[in-house]
Amino acid sequence: MAIPRLTDAERDEALKGLPGWTLSEDGLAFEIELEFGDFNEAFGFMTRVALHADKADHHPEWFNVYNKVRVRLTTHDAGGLSTRDVAMAQFIDGIV
Repeated sequence: MAIPRLTDAERDEALKGLPGWTLSEDGLAFEIELEFGDFNEAFGFMTRVALHADKADHHPEWFNVYNKVRVRLTTHDAGGLSTRDVAMAQFIDGIV
């Protein structure tokens, strides 16, 4: 089953409700860089997101160095952003 890609208008509207998130240069992903108190906090955050992502069957692209985590959300099956990315960004915002 194909996952519908957000229109540019839907994408832009969703981004308004996601403070701190930016649109990637290619316009296909939401991105954010988060900073935590230490590695343990960053890893704990990643663990919580991983558990949720597994249940949602939607996994972020991310990069971690010590207390910083860069997150990129995109839906490969949609060829860009979908409602899954909006929901994942909202979940992440809720636990940060």
